[in-house]
Amino acid sequence: MENIPNLHTLRSIRISTNEETCNGLKKGDNNHHEQPLSPMARLFHEPGSNVYIIGIMGSKTKICPDVFKENLVHTFLKNRRFSSLQVKNRENGSMKWIPTQVNIDDHVIIAKIDDDIKSSEKFIEDYIFNLSKSPIENTKPLWDLHILNIKTLETEGTCVFRFHHSLGDGMSLMNLLLACTRKVSDPQALPTLPGNNKSHVVVPSIWSRLIVLWNSFVALLMFVFTALFLQDTKTPMKGSIGVEHRPRRFVIRSVSRDDIKLVKQALNVTMNDVVLGVTQAGFYRYLHGRYSDMNNKLVGMPSNIRFRATFFFNLRATTKINDFTDTDTDGTWGNKIGYALLPFNIGFKKDPLDYVRDATATMKCKKASLEPLFTYFLAKIVLKLFGIKIAGKLNHKVFYNTTLWFSNVPGPQEEITFFGHKVAYLAPSCYGQPNALMIHVVSYLDKVTFVISADDETIPDPHKLCDDLEESLRAIKAAAQAV
Repeated sequence: MENIPNLHTLRSIRISTNEETCNGLKKGDNNHHEQPLSPMARLFHEPGSNVYIIGIMGSKTKICPDVFKENLVHTFLKNRRFSSLQVKNRENGSMKWIPTQVNIDDHVIIAKIDDDIKSSEKFIEDYIFNLSKSPIENTKPLWDLHILNIKTLETEGTCVFRFHHSLGDGMSLMNLLLACTRKVSDPQALPTLPGNNKSHVVVPSIWSRLIVLWNSFVALLMFVFTALFLQDTKTPMKGSIGVEHRPRRFVIRSVSRDDIKLVKQALNVTMNDVVLGVTQAGFYRYLHGRYSDMNNKLVGMPSNIRFRATFFFNLRATTKINDFTDTDTDGTWGNKIGYALLPFNIGFKKDPLDYVRDATATMKCKKASLEPLFTYFLAKIVLKLFGIKIAGKLNHKVFYNTTLWFSNVPGPQEEITFFGHKVAYLAPSCYGQPNALMIHVVSYLDKVTFVISADDETIPDPHKLCDDLEESLRAIKAAAQAV
């Protein structure tokens, strides 16, 4: 490996007190390298939007911390976002990226493993739970990496990345992580992601344009109503006020990608439609259990449940993996995500395939609208016209009035290594959002992984929710095989 470059070549700032850090550099300091945070990055420091992205990666071999540290210097630290402080000016609330000296040992934490561990999986789960209790100190760039060299059924070691959402959205950070990987079959080649191929341009008809305009208008009304007063039904999955300040339990469950493909082909739908259908069916199973008494009879379950997800869309044109620089000529960096308010039909269905059919119909409606673009540009307009505080409150109100966050990120189609370590699984998620639940779905090789981020007080049994998702897939698969 190449020698580690001198970290002191990065420009540093003189910070003598915490107050100076908050107020920025003193007048007269050389600040030509300073750059302001974008409005969207600044928004992620507001209450209710102060979100951290978690990336859990299982390794098939024991992790070598020194190898990770040396490679991080050549990758992460090439990007200004990962080698700069985010400094706030108390007078006007603005924030700037300030390049600083980086001590890699401050960002790579090696977990102490107890000798009397009864369950390694539970130890990792509890470690990440405790990690979500606290933010990263703003005296250093807002990211860190935790190495847990403990053997589980699937892995020899686990690493947990933590990034403040102001560094970038899920696609930006997945891009960064995957740029550090190589194919096992070709150690010089980057992995490939689904969706890189450009589709043919289709000229829409007048009727289809009218449908888009109508769906967008309806979505706009629902967004306004949600921002003003429209809340989801209070269920055992709906978080209470202040949920964003509580720690999260992260649970991972992988299912067969072939099972999802089987349903996809039987119904002629997309993989995403099947995943949403499975999720919808799993939610009904879970709520049925929470509302059932000792005799398995429903007690107090509402008949018409308003249950919506804030469903995130990547607004980038491609999912191409790029290098580590922050020159953003192709829109790689930043927070370029929009969202739609996605309703779930929570109820019993005699035919399990109806859960997938309902999800397909809902997604067709959302795809034939400008809702994700609308929410993205509305946030920018509110930021510009009314300021960061109002934009933050708007975000918080909309998110809190729904039940969960839902997101998915395409994963590699081939087996990969990360800094020479074979990867067993990838599991991204978040904490800090004003919802009690987040479902994040990522594909890798022959598996599709559901990552649950749950508030302990609201959802004390996230493993049961995973069981219900898995059982729902089995029922839907069996129904598809019978078609």
